[in-house]
Amino acid sequence: MSMPILYALLAASLFGASTPFAKALAGDVSPVLLAGLLYLGSGLGLTGVRLIRDGRWVESGLKAAEWPWLLGAIGFGGVLGPAALMFGLVHTTGAAASLLLNLEAVLTAALAWLVFKENADARVVFGMVVIVAGGVLLSWPTEEIGATPWLGSLAIAAACLCWAIDNNLTRKVSASDALFIAGAKGLAAGTTNTALALLFGVPLPSLLAGASAMLLGLLGYGVSLVMFVLALRGLGSARTGAYFSTAPFIGATIALFGFGEAANWTFWAAAGLMGIGVWLHLTEHHQHEHEHGLVEHSHGHEHDQHHQHDHADGLNPSERHSHAHRHAPLTHSHPHFPDIHHQHNH
Repeated sequence: MSMPILYALLAASLFGASTPFAKALAGDVSPVLLAGLLYLGSGLGLTGVRLIRDGRWVESGLKAAEWPWLLGAIGFGGVLGPAALMFGLVHTTGAAASLLLNLEAVLTAALAWLVFKENADARVVFGMVVIVAGGVLLSWPTEEIGATPWLGSLAIAAACLCWAIDNNLTRKVSASDALFIAGAKGLAAGTTNTALALLFGVPLPSLLAGASAMLLGLLGYGVSLVMFVLALRGLGSARTGAYFSTAPFIGATIALFGFGEAANWTFWAAAGLMGIGVWLHLTEHHQHEHEHGLVEHSHGHEHDQHHQHDHADGLNPSERHSHAHRHAPLTHSHPHFPDIHHQHNH
């Protein structure tokens, strides 16, 4: 299993695991404020980790042309998305919302394939469909949903579209510092949701509940998002979104075995569908002759067939390192994903 796939599954595991724990906190903290604290814990925690790692505040390293992508991702995913979701939750049922949230993975893949021109063969598309089908089945209510106001459904669908745009825009800057990207998005989303909660007069939680929510956010939202960005770097938006769609199953598994919740036939059927979908993606083999143009960027790397440059400062090329480097034009053939080095047309 490649490292980008492992990053994607770790992102899904951390986010999925956070759901039952967040549910346990929901009795003490209102949903809007809980979302704000989770995101704030992510943003503040990752910013602190970055300061400790670098020993001081270091510039993001983003190029001028990359800032619009990041600001767009923060605007859609950290501001508009959470606001639309909170509005939708007020005007629809929880069961309907659970089903509608499966739209994020579908819309992420659709935008990646149709707008951003990521490669997709029949195997990958079918794997995506099967994984999403498992997510829909897992969240299918055991009782009748009932009538759902169209305004609430439209708002949640809009939130999913915002996050799908966020995922694809984040891919454009995924070669940059993942800690900075995830920390900036966490601070934006946390500030937005917390401000909304205070605006509506939501009471503040106890110190223990607030601290628990922020710690949970650091792990389930912050570290998970760092893993997600690293996966985007190596897999592209659609495939990362497909692996991340297993998060509901992971959360349900923890709720089942960790919190003693009962499992029904839909859980095991969803597990089978998601297992088939992940297997289809894991066994993908995409290879053809392709051309690399002249590219200059900075990211963590080891020397391989794409990184054969010299180092003037005595760096050991066999060890992983990060610096600005240039890729000369190259034409070759090997198995690959639509990562930061393979964004060519087919």
